[in-house]
Amino acid sequence: MSDDEKEILLDISEPDEAVIRTLWTMPGDLLMLGAGGKIGHGLALMAKRAFEAGGKKNRVLAVSRFTSPESRAALEADGITTISCDLSDVDAVQRLPDASDIVYLAGQKFGTSSAMSLTWMLNTVVPGVVARRWPQSRIAVYSSGNVYPFTAVDSGGPDESVAPEPIGEYAQSVLGRERIFEHYSRTLGTKVCTIRLNYANEPRYGVLVDLAAKIQAGQAIDLAQGYVNIVWQGDCNRITLRSFEIAESPPRVLNLAGPETLAVRDLATRLGEALGVKPIFEGRPAKTALLSNSTFCWSNFGPPRTSVDTMIERVAAHLKAGGRTMGKPTHFEARDGKF
Repeated sequence: MSDDEKEILLDISEPDEAVIRTLWTMPGDLLMLGAGGKIGHGLALMAKRAFEAGGKKNRVLAVSRFTSPESRAALEADGITTISCDLSDVDAVQRLPDASDIVYLAGQKFGTSSAMSLTWMLNTVVPGVVARRWPQSRIAVYSSGNVYPFTAVDSGGPDESVAPEPIGEYAQSVLGRERIFEHYSRTLGTKVCTIRLNYANEPRYGVLVDLAAKIQAGQAIDLAQGYVNIVWQGDCNRITLRSFEIAESPPRVLNLAGPETLAVRDLATRLGEALGVKPIFEGRPAKTALLSNSTFCWSNFGPPRTSVDTMIERVAAHLKAGGRTMGKPTHFEARDGKF
């Protein structure tokens, strides 16, 4: 990991006092399932730093298949205990340790169009295995704003009271994940917070990185999906760890998204200025977009600490310096539900 990436990781894993207070009240270990992905390291490290800042001895246990040895080594280098486990293996899941609190990060999005049966298995069968294993734990479940219908770009997006209308099989399977956890929450009394994320950003991935990559490559940016919500990964990590405060049975839904409806053209123009490259556009924005209203999130947990201007500045600086990206596009521009 480069020095630049270490700085990024330290930034997105810095806990504030509210996170430290939340984890100070956590009675046991924190288990993170699916921690080998793009979000896992920063989130696990924030939890570890919060435990240490509060003088707690609780462990952060990162569970994944760890198909990337580098991902596992990086977690362990930061003092995070890792456990290799295939969460679809019921017997293996039964052998995992108990924990008072769980962050559920597992799931599949990328490449779903060519492997839909696997997507459905990972996004709906595995949650049932997990929910039955830890009925007494609080669980923060990562979901997606993709479960919502497209809404008018001037509407502010749907809040948590709006009924899901997922477009495409990926989004349908994500709603399936929510429903499985909801079922076991209702029948077993498990306290759950369902986090509908839309869209996380840091200098190595996210909507801004997707736009910047096209700008640098001289590729046209399709404006059909003309509006988005974006939020800094450090803010996502902070809210995720505090979401245990509102977990309940039946599950509490939380829209974790940027508070503003942002025009893709404007974001790309500002990125282009920071990169010194004029972006190329094609198409026109549709009258609807995939948006989320996050009013409850920010009124309950406090406003984001990182502004859109700062996000653009940090992403552009990282890419201008030749910084590595994770190669995991968001596909935010898809309007047919195919990823």
